[in-house]
Amino acid sequence: MAIPVTVVTGFLGSGKTTLLSRVLREPELENTAVIVNEFGEVGLDHHLLRPVAERTLLLGSGCVCCSEREDLAEALGELLDLYQRGEIPALDRVVIETTGLADPAPILHTVFSHPVLSHHFTVDLVITTVDAINGTMQLSESPEATKQVAASDEVVITKTDLAGPGEKEELEARIRAINPPARIVEASFGEVDVRELLSPEVRVGERDLPRLQEHDTASTHTVSVTFDGPVDWTAFGIWLSMLLHARGESVLRVKGLLDTGGPGPVVLNGVQHVIHPPQHLDRWPDEDRRSRVVFITRDIPEESLLASLGGFRGLLGARVVPLGERVSSRGGSS
Repeated sequence: MAIPVTVVTGFLGSGKTTLLSRVLREPELENTAVIVNEFGEVGLDHHLLRPVAERTLLLGSGCVCCSEREDLAEALGELLDLYQRGEIPALDRVVIETTGLADPAPILHTVFSHPVLSHHFTVDLVITTVDAINGTMQLSESPEATKQVAASDEVVITKTDLAGPGEKEELEARIRAINPPARIVEASFGEVDVRELLSPEVRVGERDLPRLQEHDTASTHTVSVTFDGPVDWTAFGIWLSMLLHARGESVLRVKGLLDTGGPGPVVLNGVQHVIHPPQHLDRWPDEDRRSRVVFITRDIPEESLLASLGGFRGLLGARVVPLGERVSSRGGSS
């Protein structure tokens, strides 16, 4: 079984290390190795984490999302080698703490595309910390912060004890507008339920998705769609590959459940150019057996995305319908 890799990202000062310092004390994470990436010649965070995670490595002087991906691959390879030679008694999980300006997508690409690592590691979660005090401002002004939230499976709102009236609610609304399927968890001083935090069972079907939300953060669009029948998996894969080839940098996130006519859906999960290996479930997670796919994009308006999918209708075998628009029957909606 592949070793899960959890990416913990978040803007500068949002509380990544505080969160990890707390959760790494839990027995469930006893056999966890931590890779800390920091800017600058002198790292600090790995010193703070080493007392709670003995196997803590530092990747300094650059960001693993851009200049240091070879170092990341080497660090993971070193951990794997130590584990296989028995010098590490157990390796249940690897946590990668990114810099505050990291884009998570290249990190996922490093794990999924490496000819050796891809057979031994899999990214199970992207967790993003957002500061309750400064998060709304950072999401408005920083494309990096928006990318981090868009790529996340779970968003941990930190410093909630310091938030003023309405600040947390405003931030939650902004996060929901960027990434509706993401699970939002609150944490002050890193206090959070570890089992809940590390559960990979986040599914789009667990919550209703809005049809469309737009906000004023760097032209980010969130579009949720369904189809009026089962979708041809091969055709959808071709369409998605063409979209990512042409506009991959603008597709911040793709996530959802796709009805391909089988007993269960296909789980879609991608960040920019990086698509997780599709997971074919043997049953649906709830009573709703419609396809539900959310696209979080930058500078790709809803109508363009829908028109592109509409052009593939003949090959897909089903018509795309914005989620929230009631489908009455194949070919009709109201």
